[in-house]
Amino acid sequence: MNLNGFEVLHTHKPHFMALHCQEFGGKNYEASMSHVDKFVKELLSSDAMKEYNRARVYLDENYKSQEHFTALGSFYFLHESLKNIYQFDFKAKKYKKVTGKEIYSDTLESTPMLEKEKFPQDYFPECKWSRKGFIRTRWCIADCAFDLVNIHLFHDASNLVAWETSPSVYSGVRHKALGYVLDRIIDQRFEKVSYFVFGDFNFRLDSKSVVETLCTKATMQTVRAADTNEVVKLIFRESDNDRKVVLQLEKKLFDYFNQDVFRDNNGTALLEFDKELSVFKDRLYELDISFPPSYPYSEDSSQGEQYMNTRCPAWCDRILMSLSAKELVLKSESEEKVATYDHIGPNVCMGDHKPVFLAFRIAPGAGKPHAHVHKCCVVQ
Repeated sequence: MNLNGFEVLHTHKPHFMALHCQEFGGKNYEASMSHVDKFVKELLSSDAMKEYNRARVYLDENYKSQEHFTALGSFYFLHESLKNIYQFDFKAKKYKKVTGKEIYSDTLESTPMLEKEKFPQDYFPECKWSRKGFIRTRWCIADCAFDLVNIHLFHDASNLVAWETSPSVYSGVRHKALGYVLDRIIDQRFEKVSYFVFGDFNFRLDSKSVVETLCTKATMQTVRAADTNEVVKLIFRESDNDRKVVLQLEKKLFDYFNQDVFRDNNGTALLEFDKELSVFKDRLYELDISFPPSYPYSEDSSQGEQYMNTRCPAWCDRILMSLSAKELVLKSESEEKVATYDHIGPNVCMGDHKPVFLAFRIAPGAGKPHAHVHKCCVVQ
């Protein structure tokens, strides 16, 4: 968490803070995982976090187990003023009072306070060692029980393949994986509660529609490999204006001549192409997006607002919730603004993804209508 993260913390002063990380340890996790434990310990003992006297940290660091490794990291911080918070034990099927600070890492398979799964290999056979999966924890505050799910869905392996169909084949894979997660967290093994799912969904704009819109007056040139005749590049040029190149598309190249279209008015003109969540409109809710696409930003520390030309910018990083969780977020006993959904570090380098956050107040008694359902929240 850098200074921008601490600024958000200082502004909103949450009593309960959940931080979900994906690709924890970075792309070169084998070399960098050794730094993770030091970072976590410094974070827990930092001045900025001193008022958070209880914490739970779950780090999937066991990269040698390709069968289970997800590289997910879930952090939960509880403010000293927050009384009586409980966490669910999925093995014992009961809530336990949260005290002290605890860090769980290496193998999480034996930890009863969470559920963790890696998606089956056949979901995305193109990616030999995919680390995609989810971690779920369950909490209870003042008769209000909810699940928090850290998720990482599959990426687009090739811009050229994504461009071929609408929706893309990759969109279909993400749809299948997210549907699996939602079915899993509301199945019959445990009581149903409200849930929040947040992380890197890898949602992409509908590539075919975006390219058609950005290149309305352009002509397309196809470049093929000499030996295989496979399409390796698409070049879109203006019909006049000296045949100016508008867009170049390769497997890992999306080079559009004017990045302003992705930043102007927070890119809202492109939200119509953000279609992947529409399949789940009866199951998931999201507050209105008012921040620019969260990916793929330059990793050059001096280029905090610049996108890389590897992929079409998209809102990959999201915070979604069940329809019952929506009632918790939006139910307020006053007219003040009850929720803020935004990104962190708009002008500074935060890596190739900009983190997003949702800050909200649960109104007193928000969970009370369902209090009888959550009687398990009493001390056991």
